Amino acid sequence: MKGLELRDLRVEIAAGGRRLAPVDGVSLEIAPRECLALLGESGCGKSLTALALMRLLPDGLTVAAGEARLDGTDLFALPERQMQAVRGGRLAMVFQEPMLSLNPVLTVGAQIAETLAVHRQLKGKAAQAEGVRLLEAVGLAPGHAGSYPFQLSGGQRQRALIATMLAGEPQLLIADEPTTALDVTVQAQILRLLKELQRGRDMGLLLITHDLDVARDMADRVAIMYAGQIVEWAARDALYAEPFHPYTRKLFSVLPSARRRGERLDHIKGVVPPLGTAFTGCRFHERCPRAWALCREAEPRLHRVGDGHYARCHLAVEAGPEAETAALPSRAEPRNVTAESGPLLEVQDLAVHFPIRRGIFRRTVGWVKAVDGVTLRLDAGETLALVGESGCGKTTLARAILRLVEPRAGRVRLAGQALDSLRGEALRRMRAEMQIVFQDPFASLNPRMRVGEILAEGLQALRPELGGGERHETVLRLLEQVGLDASAAQRYPHAFSGGQRQRIAIARALAVEPRLLICDEPTSALDVSVQAQILNLLKQLQAERGLAYLFISHNLPVVGYLAHKVAVMYRGRIVEAGGAEALIARPLHPYTRLLLASAPGHGLESAARAPEAPAAAGRGCPFAARCPEALPRCRESDPEIVERQDRRVACHLY
Repeated sequence: MKGLELRDLRVEIAAGGRRLAPVDGVSLEIAPRECLALLGESGCGKSLTALALMRLLPDGLTVAAGEARLDGTDLFALPERQMQAVRGGRLAMVFQEPMLSLNPVLTVGAQIAETLAVHRQLKGKAAQAEGVRLLEAVGLAPGHAGSYPFQLSGGQRQRALIATMLAGEPQLLIADEPTTALDVTVQAQILRLLKELQRGRDMGLLLITHDLDVARDMADRVAIMYAGQIVEWAARDALYAEPFHPYTRKLFSVLPSARRRGERLDHIKGVVPPLGTAFTGCRFHERCPRAWALCREAEPRLHRVGDGHYARCHLAVEAGPEAETAALPSRAEPRNVTAESGPLLEVQDLAVHFPIRRGIFRRTVGWVKAVDGVTLRLDAGETLALVGESGCGKTTLARAILRLVEPRAGRVRLAGQALDSLRGEALRRMRAEMQIVFQDPFASLNPRMRVGEILAEGLQALRPELGGGERHETVLRLLEQVGLDASAAQRYPHAFSGGQRQRIAIARALAVEPRLLICDEPTSALDVSVQAQILNLLKQLQAERGLAYLFISHNLPVVGYLAHKVAVMYRGRIVEAGGAEALIARPLHPYTRLLLASAPGHGLESAARAPEAPAAAGRGCPFAARCPEALPRCRESDPEIVERQDRRVACHLY
C-alpha cells in the first residue's frame, strides 16, 4: 500500500537478565494526505514508536520484532547507509523542542541547504532559491535564512524546523508534540501550517500529542496508546462521539472547561505502569473503574466495536459486571475566608522597564516596557488568571509583585502593606505571605537536596520559631496535604514524575503559610490526568486555606475552569479584565477574541491568522498592526481603559 504500514512493532531493552518491552505489538497505517493522532499519557511509548520508525532509538533499545513499510520499502530491513537516504528525506520528524533539534552555530538557511544537498542534490543558487521558497511556505520571510536559531521566537524556530524537514520532500512527517510549549495563537498557526502542507504535498502525518483538542482539530483517525500497546483506534468523529475503552473515556473525563467550573475533576487513579512491570491480564485493569475478574487474568485482544472502530478490551466481547455508577463530581466547598476590609493584593500603575544600552560606554538609548502601567485587584480566596502570549509581560509582572524584579513605577500593596517601601529583613519576612510556583518544577528544586530538606529550608528561614521536631511534623503534614507519601521526604527530585514534582513545588510554597500564591504555568507540560490532579489540589487548598491565586496561563480551558476573574495582557498592558465566565463567553477586545478563537478545539479554520507581535511598539494601540477591526485612530493614539458592561477594556472600539 502507499503510505506507512507498521505491523506488530516490539521495542526491547535489556535489564539484567530480562528483556523489557516499552513498545509491544503496535500496528498502525497512515495513508497519503491522512493525519493519524497518537494519544496517551507520558510513558505510554508514543515517542519510542516514532523513534523506532526513524531508526533513532537510544542506545540499549532495539527493534526486536515488527515490520514497517513506507510505500513498500521495509524500513527495518534497510542497511544504515540506505536508511540515511530515507531519514530526513522520504521520512522526517519534527521534535517537541526545536532549539534542541536545530544546530545553534548554523543559520537557518545553511541548515535547509544541508538537507537539500543530501536529499535532493541541490547546491548553490538553486539551493538558495529553494530555501527561500520553503521559508515562505512556512510563513517566514526570506531574511530569516540568515538568522541563527537563538534569534528566532519559539514559533519561528518551529517553523524553521518544519521548513528543514520539508526540504527532503517527505512522504511521511512525524510531529512529536510540536506545539506543547507554544502560545495558543502560535499553536494554531503551526497546526494550520502542518495541515495545509500535508494536503498540498499528499503527505502523511503522524501527530503525537496528549492534547485531545489538538487531535480533534487535526486528525482523520485517532489511536490511543497505553503501556506500550494500542488500546483503541477509530475515525476521529466516531471516537469523539462515543469512546469505548475505559482509558479513553477517562482521558475525556479529566478535561477542564468553563462548563465544569465548581466541579471536582475526575482523575485516573495511579500512574502508567513503569518499565519492568510484569503484566497479567489487561494492562489498565489496576486503574480501571470497570475491571472484573477476566481483566485481571487474561490479556484482551483488539475487537471490532463499530465501523472502523477497534478496542483492546474484554468489555467488547463479554458483558461483565455492570459499570460502576459514577458519582457526580462534587462541588467545591465554600471558601473559608476570614472577612477582611479591602483587597488582599492591590497593584496600581505598575511599570517595569529594561534599559536598551548601546555604544562602547553602554549608554541607555531607550527602554523596553515589559510592564507598562498595570492595575490589578485580587481578594482573599479568589483566583485571578493572567493570560496572553509569551513575551507580553506576565512573568515579569509576577516577579515585580514579589519584588524579585524592581519596578520602575507604581505601587504594590499586600493586605494593606505597601511592598515598595520594604527593604532588607522586613521584605524577607513579608515574602512569607506571598510565594510562587514555577512552570518547571525540576529546574526550581535543588537536585542535591532531599525533598524533606527542600521543604524544611523555607521553614527554617521564615519560621525560625519552629523546633526541629515541629519542622519535621510540618514537612510530613505538607506532603500528606499535596497527596504524597511520607517516604517522599527521603527521596531526591529526580525520583519523581512531573506531576509529583509539581506537588512538591506547591508544598514548598505552602510551607510558610502564604496568603497569596502565584502560579506561573504550573500545568503546561503535564498530561491531562496529572493536570486534573493538580487543579483539584489547587481548588481544595483554596477552599481550606482561603488562598488567593494569581494564575498565569495560556491554557484557556484551564482558565475557564479555575479562575474567578481574568486579565488579558498584551505588550505589557492589561487590555481587558473582568469576570471569567462573562469574559470567556462574550470577549470585547479583538485580542481576547483572537486568543479564544485560536484555542484548540475551535477548529483550525476559526483560528485567527494574525501575524506575530512586532518587536517594537510604535504609536497608537500596540495591537493595531494585528487587529482586523483597527480604526484610523488606533494607529495614532493609545486607547484609555474604560468601563463597558461588566469589565474594563482598553480599546478605541469602545
